[in-house]
Amino acid sequence: MDFVVYNKEGKKTDEILKIDDLVFDIEPHEHSIYLSVKSELKNLRQGTHSTKTRAEKRGGGKKPWPQKGRGVARAGSRRSPVWVGGGVVFGPKPHKYTSKINKKVKLLARRSALSLKLKDQNIKVLEDFNYADHKTKNVRNLLTNLEVDSKKILFLTSDINENFYLASRNFPNVSTLEAVKASTYTIMRNDIVLIDKDGLLQLNDCLK
Repeated sequence: MDFVVYNKEGKKTDEILKIDDLVFDIEPHEHSIYLSVKSELKNLRQGTHSTKTRAEKRGGGKKPWPQKGRGVARAGSRRSPVWVGGGVVFGPKPHKYTSKINKKVKLLARRSALSLKLKDQNIKVLEDFNYADHKTKNVRNLLTNLEVDSKKILFLTSDINENFYLASRNFPNVSTLEAVKASTYTIMRNDIVLIDKDGLLQLNDCLK
């Protein structure tokens, strides 16, 4: 698998980076992508939602009115679920949403996601992201020259450079992440993946 390398200005260079086909050129397995994304989204949920039952509500120890004689419905407690301000019947309680999938499935999903992006020509390799300053125009010029400024961009780097991070964080459609930490969901939710050479090599070694 050959990758054309772009410079920091978004211009093509004569350098060609050769990577084996095991990671970026497989037949995408869409079901593994589905399982991985579902698991990642479930694991993001905190599960801290909670409502109070009638036993947990404050007050209501005294019977509101006598059982008989008033011509109205019987009432034994102000905490009754049928009363305003009473407890909740079968309401949500804190619980875990986490789910696990096999390591091989997770690995296949990440490979499949990258292969899908590459198949659609949505992965570009750059020399590096090491800018001398943290001016936003550096990233703006890069995205404009690559003609991807209107897309949702994922920058994958071998090591996050502070100047680059500060320059890119002003863009609402741009996110930056270390290459080896890129999950299936992160890859799939972005339109374009821009990765530096060292990050590509690290990701390739990680997913072999």
